[in-house]
Amino acid sequence: MTTLTLPDGFKPHFRKSNLTDPWEPIYSSVLEDRVQIGLYLDEPHCNARGFVHGGLISALSDNAMGLSCVQVLRSGGTQVKGLLTISLQTNFVSAAAKGAWLMVDTDYTKCGRSICYARSTVFADGEVVANSMASFKLISSPVPA
Repeated sequence: MTTLTLPDGFKPHFRKSNLTDPWEPIYSSVLEDRVQIGLYLDEPHCNARGFVHGGLISALSDNAMGLSCVQVLRSGGTQVKGLLTISLQTNFVSAAAKGAWLMVDTDYTKCGRSICYARSTVFADGEVVANSMASFKLISSPVPA
């Protein structure tokens, strides 16, 4: 088996979920103002034509943007109990194929008192494959697990 080299700063993703378990291994890089998420594309990530499935791109974008909002809020001293996605829009620019390094980078986050907004760009081997925008509701009580 070939050992894949991770880009600098990426480690196993700290946020696990039943939805993303079949897509593991997933990696993340936590920066001061955002969280990047990446993975090497393989069979479980692809549709019947061999391209990455749009649902995977949308789900990982949602995750990266929400975590980036939390990162921005916490760096500003706001206690965060949770965020809920209000809206998510993903525009697909091109296809990504098996073997590529897929990376979601949140390039803009704005957080108010109750709503956060984020925008992300998804890359496959450095080429743009999608752009996403989302809004999130800041919740005042913990979200059930």
